[in-house]
Amino acid sequence: MLATWVSHLSGIEPAGMLAFPMERSFSVLNRIKRALFAVLSRTGVWTYSRLPIFGALRAAVAIIRKDELVLVIARSDGRGLSFPGGFISPCETPEQAALREVFEETGLQVGKSSLLFEYRSSVDIPCVITVFEAEATGELHDSWEGSPRWLRLSEIRPLLLPNQREIVDRFAELKAP
Repeated sequence: MLATWVSHLSGIEPAGMLAFPMERSFSVLNRIKRALFAVLSRTGVWTYSRLPIFGALRAAVAIIRKDELVLVIARSDGRGLSFPGGFISPCETPEQAALREVFEETGLQVGKSSLLFEYRSSVDIPCVITVFEAEATGELHDSWEGSPRWLRLSEIRPLLLPNQREIVDRFAELKAP
């Protein structure tokens, strides 16, 4: 029974687990973390959209560009793409939160950031989102929240979380000649 469950989660046959047990267990652990993130994320959005007991939540995101491409996260919860970022902890500034979230979600270190704008959204849940443009270095890696991808700004809008689509519109206006 356990071998079947592990095989289902990891996509490998139980016999294959003996060859590289650490690599296989890491793969299984990542799948479990991503599944847990999906459950927590979807449950949180569903609950808070109906009962926003703390009012508008604060979030910060970063736009990181590489030539004509921008960095987005293909989310593990199946809700689409998002810019690297997340909720602001009570004792941190929006900029600190954006830098922390970029590192957690992508593995990149932000060297320079600048505030672009802030806006309110109530599309999914009530929130105030602070948007930064950032320059980052390092090697990309996946996290339990998703996989980072470089895509063109023009192709991400329909795939973005609904509450982040305004970012693309405003950013395009700011960068228009």
